[in-house]
Amino acid sequence: MKRRVFLRNAATTTAGAMVIPTIVPSSVFGASAPSNKINIGQIGCGRIAVTHDMPGTMQHDVVRMVAVSDLDSIRMEKGKKLVEDYYKKKGTSVEVKMYADYKDMLADKDIDAVVISTPDHWHSQPAIEAALAGKDIYLQKPTSLTVSEGRLLSDIVNRQGTVLQVGTQQRSSSQFLRAAELVRNGRIGKIHTVKIGLPGDPGGPVFETSPVPSTFNFDMWLGSTPEVEYKEKMVHPQHDYSRPGWLRNRSYGAGMITGWGQHHYDIAAWGMDTEYTGPISVEAVAQFPKSGDWNVHGDFMVKQEYANGATVFTSGGYPNGIRFEGEDGWVFVTRGAYRATPSDPIPAGSTKALDASSEDILKSVIGDDETKLYVSHEQHGNWLDCIQSRKTPISPAEISHRTCTICLISDIAMQIPGVLEWDPAVERFKNNDLANSMLSRPQRYPYGTDYIKR
Repeated sequence: MKRRVFLRNAATTTAGAMVIPTIVPSSVFGASAPSNKINIGQIGCGRIAVTHDMPGTMQHDVVRMVAVSDLDSIRMEKGKKLVEDYYKKKGTSVEVKMYADYKDMLADKDIDAVVISTPDHWHSQPAIEAALAGKDIYLQKPTSLTVSEGRLLSDIVNRQGTVLQVGTQQRSSSQFLRAAELVRNGRIGKIHTVKIGLPGDPGGPVFETSPVPSTFNFDMWLGSTPEVEYKEKMVHPQHDYSRPGWLRNRSYGAGMITGWGQHHYDIAAWGMDTEYTGPISVEAVAQFPKSGDWNVHGDFMVKQEYANGATVFTSGGYPNGIRFEGEDGWVFVTRGAYRATPSDPIPAGSTKALDASSEDILKSVIGDDETKLYVSHEQHGNWLDCIQSRKTPISPAEISHRTCTICLISDIAMQIPGVLEWDPAVERFKNNDLANSMLSRPQRYPYGTDYIKR
């Protein structure tokens, strides 16, 4: 039984009579009572956690963050201090537990939910294990490192009844909601083209190896990926929270096509009403570094065709954002001045957040008899509301898996010439065995989703 449910029910006897023990303070039964809080554990205390996920979660009064976990003990100590200082400033106190291994956190019955802010290759496994442990989950994007582990995650989350929210927080920004509703309700006519602007990443040299810091569990950090020598510039900085090197290495992710691609493809699917499917073909060209440790894609162009007749183009040559083009006009939407972290690769305020081919489109009123999309004002807050109500969050597992899949098959297309025919119903390529072999990766025992007991 969930901890909060148990505490709520414990005051009632089997005969139905109310029993209030004198040793329980009256504050336990108020709105601020610990039993009414959602106890949160934070897995990963790096850049995205300390600048976005932890403050984004703790700002909501329904939360009590009670535990942190990180493979870098220095970052874990700083994460603990950040939480305790936050509550101290609010006039309260929390003794935050530290877990060197997140699995021990998942075994803690007092924790209701976890926020997972780890590197990309450590997303699906802890999320699956959290779902199996009965925890609700906030998961940073991309949802998975491969299509196969993303499918496994979605299936298990839905089977367990877990409230999983993925951090595609553009859905909780008003301009993206507005753009998607305008497109869904035909304000630009039938969609024929979507243009998505995403940057690439630069290459880099071969970095020097160095001894593994005594404060860092590097073997577990590598997880399911191949064993390699430690290089600080390939992992994360030891003295600050600047952009980590793993973001630019193919062992741990696919670069910008997943790093920002899941955000923009998510909005494209929202507007096109293709959230539970995907393209029927994909082809791409890309530049990859010929040497060096930073080896994700640079400049690129991806083309995806959909069964509804729409074609989606993605390239760094387009403005960063999503442009829907229809028979009667266009709508463009982007983040504008918003940045989730200081190192987000667009200057604040550089682009108008919402634009269209005519002012009449932007002024259009969505009628009561038209399509109204899911309204969320803040991504973490929506997740917490759904934990309490058990409703589906705005970025649930299946939609997020489908969006991440678009990113991953686009990355595969960058490596294989020609048109790849994709079947979104079975999540396989129809015409290329090599491409199908890239829908999963070998996993280094004992890490990886292949070795989860389920």
